[in-house]
Amino acid sequence: MTQKEHKAGFVNIIGMPNVGKSTLMNAMVGEKLSIITPKAQTTRHRILGILNGDNFQIIYSDTPGLIKPHYKLHKAMIKYIESALEDADIILLVIDSTNDKVEESFLTSLKNTDKSIVIAINKVDLINDIELELLTKKWNKEFTEAFIIPISALHKANLNILFNKLIELLPFSPPYFPKDELTDKSIRFFVSEIIREKIFLNYHKEVPYCTEVVIERFAENENPIKINATIYVARESQKAIILGKGGKAIKKIGIEARKEIEEMLEKHIYLDLTVKVNKNWRDNLVQLKRLGYDL
Repeated sequence: MTQKEHKAGFVNIIGMPNVGKSTLMNAMVGEKLSIITPKAQTTRHRILGILNGDNFQIIYSDTPGLIKPHYKLHKAMIKYIESALEDADIILLVIDSTNDKVEESFLTSLKNTDKSIVIAINKVDLINDIELELLTKKWNKEFTEAFIIPISALHKANLNILFNKLIELLPFSPPYFPKDELTDKSIRFFVSEIIREKIFLNYHKEVPYCTEVVIERFAENENPIKINATIYVARESQKAIILGKGGKAIKKIGIEARKEIEEMLEKHIYLDLTVKVNKNWRDNLVQLKRLGYDL
């Protein structure tokens, strides 16, 4: 196969928090790569999901939601979005059909780009045909050169239409990654993300946003695989909440995370969770770099 016959490129998924970016990437790749919760700002890193075919390679990139920064952590998250805008072959802007507001400054940046833009109006199962028609007209007017595609990532509606459009827009290129690769992230990363997802699903208010998970030990040659993870929080009061009365809360997290990690690895694991206080880690450059954030 020649370069002229093979297509490859980066399709970078961008949008406001909770519009369904992670759900969409997981659906397009066919694997759960990005964690999903009903809470905003669940995604903190830029995660690649690689879809391969005989004559194509689509490198999807899930990014954090567009937010106003309050911590250095948020600035790191915004940096991932900026890098995604820079190296994209195709920018896939995801719009929530029930709330299509997007930061004006970001829209201005998009209008100044020379990249191909596809706008996916997501959650169309939650609106009627008239509402969808009005939304489509609005975004067609906003971006006259963009391709507007109504979808439901959750119900996988019109994803084949979206896929075909992306293939059409991809540049001719040899693959960027080996054809058997699914992502750029390590198993350790996904284990930590699964644990963090369970925290987001089980705790309320500010607690999930003040936590970070670090895999201290991953002994994959042992049977069962032994994994030691530390959950960092910003305050002592949050540590008490994570642990719960008599350790019941963290035990629940461990049970739920262990089950999903075992399904992912297809092996039995022993999961040990520890909670430590790391004050103001969200505003500490040294700590953020140690925790894997690019700054």
